[in-house]
Amino acid sequence: MRLTRAESKAANRRALIEAAREIVGRDGSKAKLEDIAELAGLTTGAVYSLFGGKNGLMAAMVDDYVGPLDLRATEAGGQSARLDEVVAEIARRFLRMSADPQAAGGLLFETRVLDLVLNDPELRGRLNTSISSTEVDLAALFTGREHDGAAVTGGQALRLARALKALLAGLGQGVVLGAHEADEEFFVQTAQALITPKVLGPA
Repeated sequence: MRLTRAESKAANRRALIEAAREIVGRDGSKAKLEDIAELAGLTTGAVYSLFGGKNGLMAAMVDDYVGPLDLRATEAGGQSARLDEVVAEIARRFLRMSADPQAAGGLLFETRVLDLVLNDPELRGRLNTSISSTEVDLAALFTGREHDGAAVTGGQALRLARALKALLAGLGQGVVLGAHEADEEFFVQTAQALITPKVLGPA
């Protein structure tokens, strides 16, 4: 079945973004447009047509980036699960992602992206926006959950999401690097230890 023009355009955009991830993961800020286009099976002309040039493609790649490992989860124990149960499930999922052999490539890509954006204010701003959006997605899983007889507010959920993401990213990095074992009980208990009044803050 032939793709429509819009479908073909979307497929080419996705192919170029995925290729950019791989080449940037390998070469960092020295990534060449020609290498990206070749990996995607397209021409550099397609990059200019779809993104306006290399900078546009890099911006789209950064917009597509969600952090060292994707913490988002569409389901985490169901709507009736308590806050501590949801946090525990996210910790388990993150541990599984960290222990996956593919996680090393994700960590390397994160390092390359930081190299790319640190000297580019526009890309740095885009990266911050992208990462913040994943924190909002994570916070949405916590909002309204029961904790200590009350429902978690949006502000409390966002503070917990930021703290949990930072904590799990650090623990996960240790697993990826082989600095410590993938201990599920430790991941879960450490994550749940963040559910305190000091972290949640006022309602």
